[in-house]
Amino acid sequence: MMALITGIHHITAIAGNAQENVDFYTGILGLRMVKKTINFDAPDVYHFYFGDQWGSPGTVFTTFPFHGARKGTKGTGEMTYTAFSIPTAALSYWQKRLKSFGITISDVLTRFGDELIRFEDHDGMGIELIANDRDSRTGWTYGHIPAEFSIKGFFGATLNLKAKELTEKLLTKHMDYQFIGEENGRFRYGTKGEPGDIVDIVLDKNGRQGIQSAGTVHHIAFRTANHDTQTEIQNILWNNGYQVTEIKDRNYFRSIYFREPGGVLFEIATDEPGFAIDEEEAHLGELLKLPDWAEPHREKIEKNLTPISLNPTSYV
Repeated sequence: MMALITGIHHITAIAGNAQENVDFYTGILGLRMVKKTINFDAPDVYHFYFGDQWGSPGTVFTTFPFHGARKGTKGTGEMTYTAFSIPTAALSYWQKRLKSFGITISDVLTRFGDELIRFEDHDGMGIELIANDRDSRTGWTYGHIPAEFSIKGFFGATLNLKAKELTEKLLTKHMDYQFIGEENGRFRYGTKGEPGDIVDIVLDKNGRQGIQSAGTVHHIAFRTANHDTQTEIQNILWNNGYQVTEIKDRNYFRSIYFREPGGVLFEIATDEPGFAIDEEEAHLGELLKLPDWAEPHREKIEKNLTPISLNPTSYV
């Protein structure tokens, strides 16, 4: 029987200054800007998508940059760290690179046999780079980061919760995840246990609720193949008491949303149709793309958006 959920599709965060956001993720981390569009629910706010060459599911970190937004705080009921996958040989390169931009990084940590470093972006977003040689994906580079050291996509995500039992039940009974193991109070789950599908739960029974704003994750989206598999998982969730939305058209995928028992917003997003439906692959992310319903209002929308520039290779 084919799995309905096959890993992480994308992760979406709230950011502050749009230009700083673009500079960090394309310039310092070297991800590709694969789409520049708007927040469909707040058309006066950008929606940026950063990923690999094609914006493949499992590589795309997206942001809503709200200019002037105060910083949020990490806490329970949130996804607190986004982990990206890098080659084992790239760890020392990234240590030096991040330090060269004045970014404070952790000592090298070890988790489930993999070495990693932890740091925050300019908004306080929690990021990890996990070194491993199990990831066959090809990373993206604009040329300012050696291809052999480039980020390959997501490794996984950390959920910070007060309890795990109901979330674990959701993942393992209804979302095709399996329990992998526990280490130092960190509980790991995966669809196949490979980079790009890992979800960790860290318990903080007495922790304060996180405050969502700049520097925090808005939601995590999981992959499903198409409309049919999405409808099937939607029905499974409905039938098991989860308050799932109707299917929403996000142009580049279709989405359903619901809160998992610990409070984190989950999305199930389709792999198709992808980001090349309105731009050629060679020119992804170059123009402001709008959904059809917003196109008649382009002049007003562009007037309300602060212009941004894309100069990743200036971050050598």
